[in-house]
Amino acid sequence: MLQEHARIVQFISLAKEVTGRKKLQKMVYIAKRMNFPFAEKYELHMYGPYSEELTLRIEELCEMGFLAEQCTDKASYVQYAYNVTETGNDFLDTADQPHPNLSICIDRLNGKSSRFLELVSTLLYFDHLPKDEQITKVHIVKNKLNFTDEEMTNAFGFIEELQRQSLQ
Repeated sequence: MLQEHARIVQFISLAKEVTGRKKLQKMVYIAKRMNFPFAEKYELHMYGPYSEELTLRIEELCEMGFLAEQCTDKASYVQYAYNVTETGNDFLDTADQPHPNLSICIDRLNGKSSRFLELVSTLLYFDHLPKDEQITKVHIVKNKLNFTDEEMTNAFGFIEELQRQSLQ
C-alpha cells in the first residue's frame, strides 16, 4: 500500500514542485495513460479525469509530513503547490527506481498549463473513440473552454510525443 504513496512522492520529487491541484491530477493521469505505474482510478469530472484516490493520497502524504502543501491566495481562488519535504526524501528510499523516461515525461507535463493538460487528459480519456469523435466529445463536455482547432492539433501532437517517450 505504501508503494503507491511512495510513487506519488517520487513523482512530485521528479517534478521538483507541482503548482495546482488540477495540474497534479492531470499530470498523474497522463503519466498513467503513458503506461507509467500509477494505480489511482480516474473518472470523468468537471475538470476532466479526476481521482478521489489521488486526492486522499496527497492529503495523507501531507499529514504524514512527506509532502508540503503551500496555499497562496489569488483573490478569486486559492492556489496550491506541492513539494517533497526532507522526511519525504527519506521516504523515497522505499520507492522502486523510476523508469528513466518518467522524469522526461514529468518535465514535459509540468511545463504545460493546466488548461492544456485538461484538454490532453480529456482527449486521452476518450482515446477509445476515433479522433473526430474524441474532438466532438471534448467540445461537448468542455464546451465552456472553447478549445480551438489549433489547441486540438497541439494536444494530439503532444500526446504523440509523449507516447514515443513513454513505456509503450
